[in-house]
Amino acid sequence: MTSSGTNSAAIEGDGAAEDGATEIDATENGGSRDAASADGAPSASVVWATAWELLLPVAEAPARARGRTLQAALREAIRSGRLARGTRLPSSRELAADLGVSRGLVTEAYEQLVAEGYLRSGRGAGTWVGAAVRAAPPRARDLAPRSPGARADFVPGTPDLSLFPRAAWAAAQRGVLTELPHQALGYPDPRGLPRLRTALAELLVRRRGVVADPERIVVVSGVAQATTLLGFVLHARGARVIGVEDPGSPEHGTLYGAAGLRTVPLPLDAEGLAVGPLRESGVRAVVTTPAHQFPSGIAYSARRRVELLDWARAVDGLIVEDDYDGDFRYDRAPVGALQGLDPERVAYTGSVSKSLAPGLRLGWLLVPESLAEEVVERKRTMDLGHPTIDQAVFARFVERGDYDRQLRRCQRVYRERRDALVSALAEYFPGAAVSGIAAGLHVIVVLPDRYGSLERVVERAAGGGVLVRGLARYGWGAEGGVRLVMGYAHLSPARIREGVGVLASVVG
Repeated sequence: MTSSGTNSAAIEGDGAAEDGATEIDATENGGSRDAASADGAPSASVVWATAWELLLPVAEAPARARGRTLQAALREAIRSGRLARGTRLPSSRELAADLGVSRGLVTEAYEQLVAEGYLRSGRGAGTWVGAAVRAAPPRARDLAPRSPGARADFVPGTPDLSLFPRAAWAAAQRGVLTELPHQALGYPDPRGLPRLRTALAELLVRRRGVVADPERIVVVSGVAQATTLLGFVLHARGARVIGVEDPGSPEHGTLYGAAGLRTVPLPLDAEGLAVGPLRESGVRAVVTTPAHQFPSGIAYSARRRVELLDWARAVDGLIVEDDYDGDFRYDRAPVGALQGLDPERVAYTGSVSKSLAPGLRLGWLLVPESLAEEVVERKRTMDLGHPTIDQAVFARFVERGDYDRQLRRCQRVYRERRDALVSALAEYFPGAAVSGIAAGLHVIVVLPDRYGSLERVVERAAGGGVLVRGLARYGWGAEGGVRLVMGYAHLSPARIREGVGVLASVVG
């Protein structure tokens, strides 16, 4: 395989090199003579010796694969810097003898790498590592959030990933791969597979009381993408600000900011988002968590829901409903979604992050008809649609009742863990109050004043290997005692009790 304008004699310089040019001379026992590179690089024999082990698999490779293996090994040695630029390579005859391969195989490898720019050669001058390649960057890092290894991590919002239904999911995956037609592997409808949108519509009507037309459901990679999609569409329509709950998710500022919107924090009262400040703010779009407000833990009252819808109709506005954990209510049946009261004023979004696993990156956005076309077009230009196989697997999972079974399982386990946390707090922290409805994956705990400041509690807890967060982190101060947001879903009852006991010992 000879590149244009290059031949094997020019690449090798073998006759000239072996007749007198200075080159590494690999001997039968593996030794070599030192030779300085043309541009003053370190001793070539030393450099070559450090890269030699990368070529050893060539001799063990199947005969048909040796050429590709040699080329790959040389590329890796050059990319990694083990063969530095300016290093002179052995002649094809010497390298072939050392590796036990044909000289033609080595010559072809040299020619290919010259053509790609890894090597350079000149007639009668031998073959050298070229100057175009730079050492490879460090290997890929894993930037996924990880628990720091605390004795007990009460950070909220984390589900128990060990509850993921591996067997049922694998069965659904096998079924999908067997039945999925070839044409379904092309670019999907940017809204999502019709099969999944139909299954989601039935699920959401039944479990969350929404008004769900499959034509207005968009499958997304979680609430974060739904948020960004809506932000882009609102910005294109002239919006520059959007209201958010205070306290609320700290991610809203970043996500809407990426779409060009500024977030305006709006206060809560005992019934939900306070309508007076909302009207005074001048915003025409607001983000809410009415089923189980994050992080305060309250549920919006019926009166407040009606007032919010009245506001949206009066200003021709939009309410974004983030139903992040609406399926998990432990003291009664979950309250239906706000969207069911006025589907043209509410954009509804949810995901499987709390019920299955956030790593699946699967969610849904149910949009008003007036926004549907723009949202779908933005979704199309953003990623050309969600992965087809993942959608088909989840559709089958929902259709066969596996998702309902998973929700019941999680609800049972999380209710037990919430009870364990409330019981442990009552035992170890007399006078502490747990607020918020019995729902979701976290509680709000108010410690008596005798425990000191929030900063002291958080710092001393961390010193004891217990991670907790204050409500102030999400926008509210710590009036009336130390207010902690404590997650429990990912901790066993035994670990919950142990963690609360350690917390009491270090902050008491």
